[in-house]
Amino acid sequence: MCNMTFEETSGENSTERMDSVAKALEEVLSSALPQGCITVGVYEAAKSLNVDPDNVVLCLLATDEEQVEDVALQIHFTLIQAFCCENNINILRVSNMRRLAEILGGMKPGGEPMDMHCVLVTNPQSTTWKDPALSKVNLFCRDSRILDQWVPIINLPD
Repeated sequence: MCNMTFEETSGENSTERMDSVAKALEEVLSSALPQGCITVGVYEAAKSLNVDPDNVVLCLLATDEEQVEDVALQIHFTLIQAFCCENNINILRVSNMRRLAEILGGMKPGGEPMDMHCVLVTNPQSTTWKDPALSKVNLFCRDSRILDQWVPIINLPD
């Protein structure tokens, strides 16, 4: 059996599909933010996962190129990934943290930058969230797992 990446098996449409999923991810984040369905930060995400993992619908792990070799961050990512896999939570690696910060506001009250390395998207408290953009992202994650790409990487365009 040949191990190919998702992009290699998707053929010519891979760039279009990746762009489509990136756009859907932006839509998910933009609609979840005003509903209070976003948890930002490695520590905050770990607390949220511990308290109510069934409410988490998506986990984003984000790095920039200079942080790829940060061993402590990679250990945190490994533990979060293992927990998410154990609890059937879809995971995406996101490049372009600057764009992620733009989408989510990027600053705590007082002007301090937020830790964008881990972002959780949760269901609103009152209902189960039915969003076509979220469905598209979840389908992409499922298709990637079928191809043994457990944590696919999405590049958010500028």
